[in-house]
Amino acid sequence: MPTGRRLSPEARERQIVEGAVAYFAEVGLDGHTRELARRLGITQPLLFRYFPTKAALIERIYEEVYLKRWDAGWERMVRDTALPCLERFRLFEIDYQRRIDDYSWLRIFVSAGLKGFDLPSRYLGLVRERIFAPLLEGMRVESGLPSPEAQPLSTDEFELLFGIHGALVYVGLRSRVYGIDGTADRDAVRAAMLDAALPGLLATHRRVVAAAASGTERR
Repeated sequence: MPTGRRLSPEARERQIVEGAVAYFAEVGLDGHTRELARRLGITQPLLFRYFPTKAALIERIYEEVYLKRWDAGWERMVRDTALPCLERFRLFEIDYQRRIDDYSWLRIFVSAGLKGFDLPSRYLGLVRERIFAPLLEGMRVESGLPSPEAQPLSTDEFELLFGIHGALVYVGLRSRVYGIDGTADRDAVRAAMLDAALPGLLATHRRVVAAAASGTERR
């Protein structure tokens, strides 16, 4: 039975976390802790000494892979009224997509959604509330539309931004998850996609807000 070399508690925990990220990115979140321990060269009881349950280990992965890569600067940038809203959106997406275009980030995210873990909904909730809500509020200001206090932000408004956002994420998914070769310059591809999507965004947003105000928002 493997016992693993002697490491300090901090080093052992780091070994487990890094190994778990690599393992679950490869096999999905339904992978077994017994197999993870075997790959790490430690016993399963030793693994559970650091993470008593698989859920606790996945929570640590969420913190390590997702929350640690969250940049508070994004939140400040999307509220920077010195820049037009669409430029704020562009700058956020270019930097954000570069940050998440990572084998482990994308594969664990997809697996979590397929296996019923709440990781994707929690993380996308951050994007919705801390990034897209301020952007949509700014877009309303620029278009002379009612404030969110007067007319709450609608689901369809968020879907406008999530639609563009999701298309940009797919550029990385195609390679990292589906194994389909694409361009080596994914930043350039995403910039071109934003060039295509952004010019009509404010006009479309105005129509969506008007539809919500008249009670014809898509249900």
